[in-house]
Amino acid sequence: MSVIGFQTGHSEHVEQWLSGARDGSSEALGKILDFYRNYLLLVANRELDPELRAKGGASDLVQSVFLKAHRDFTSFRGSSEGEILAWLRTILVNHLTNFRRDQHALKRSVRREVPLGSLGLHNEPPGDRPSPSTIGIAREEVALLQVALDRLPDQYRMAIELRNQKRKTFPEMGDALDCSPEAARKLWARAVERLRQEMDRPQ
Repeated sequence: MSVIGFQTGHSEHVEQWLSGARDGSSEALGKILDFYRNYLLLVANRELDPELRAKGGASDLVQSVFLKAHRDFTSFRGSSEGEILAWLRTILVNHLTNFRRDQHALKRSVRREVPLGSLGLHNEPPGDRPSPSTIGIAREEVALLQVALDRLPDQYRMAIELRNQKRKTFPEMGDALDCSPEAARKLWARAVERLRQEMDRPQ
């Protein structure tokens, strides 16, 4: 089993789901998005500052990516697994950039107001096929992420699996790990930070 959720035997179905989605099947598109949910969550958690991760920022970002993908899928011109992965990653990167910008602006704002365009919901994702370099980056990132996960201590991998793959709440994680919800939250935060360090380690 893969911790990031790329279930063995399912990756070959992505292009089949993609074909269905191009034919208008929202169910097929939903399967694609769910397939890459954990990858997007882990990338978002890796890039966000600790205080934003603690506030659930990664989940909010991924949900915004999904909303954007559903709304703008007709503009997607790719036809392969690598292209859909790169397209989703590009949307996430745009959202991360806008999210950081909005957070900095919020801290400076006297009125503490966030514009309606928060989280980049009004930025258009690229409609053309992703470039080969973007596809390559996305694929390399998936591979690096799996290698980094494999290097984590068992307890850290379990915390990430419970939170990011099985989508457990911190109280549910505490039950599974035989600790308090707060201890589970701190363990998960340490696991994500360690994952960030492992991904930044020279290969």
